[in-house]
Amino acid sequence: MKQIPLYHMAHARSGDKGDGSNVGVLAYDERGFTILQEFLTPERVKQHFAGIVRGDVERFVLPNLLGLNFLLHDSLGGSGSASLKTDAQGKTHAMALLRMTIDVPDDYAPANSAAAAPAGDL
Repeated sequence: MKQIPLYHMAHARSGDKGDGSNVGVLAYDERGFTILQEFLTPERVKQHFAGIVRGDVERFVLPNLLGLNFLLHDSLGGSGSASLKTDAQGKTHAMALLRMTIDVPDDYAPANSAAAAPAGDL
């Protein structure tokens, strides 16, 4: 096994509604989708967002899109208009998740291994 950043295997979009956010992760290829289904569990996503997600994390599998959608409950400090957080919107959660490192088989060559890292410290 080796580790690679999630952004080499997938792209993501996120949004918010009330006090929760959702993150959709779409694999670049079918093998990557199979790996992501095994690795990206609700527990791992919640651990990655430790300190941000106070509620449950739900996962929905979208096989026709090679995608996973995660609902991060109680992740925005009360919602955009009620929170005291500087940025209480879920639009940044996709980039934060793409920074996760994923365990993949040694022979897996991601379809987008040249993808640039999301901005910020790595």
